[in-house]
Amino acid sequence: MGVERTIELGFNTSLNKTHTVRVTGARSDATAQEISAVMDTLVARDVFAGNNGSLSSKKSARLVTRQIDDFDIT
Repeated sequence: MGVERTIELGFNTSLNKTHTVRVTGARSDATAQEISAVMDTLVARDVFAGNNGSLSSKKSARLVTRQIDDFDIT
């Protein structure tokens, strides 16, 4: 059994599109303030740019938790 945590960061782009950044292995105790600060940094430093344009503003953030249960089939 295991738990996987992923933080999904949603951004608006300069071309009025949405860009999502997924961070796997996220801490379960991450705070909204920490996430917001990271997102501000990504926008300010223009870290990501692609076909949908550069990141222009924060749109959403969420922690996705997935539980994995393996079966013993031997």
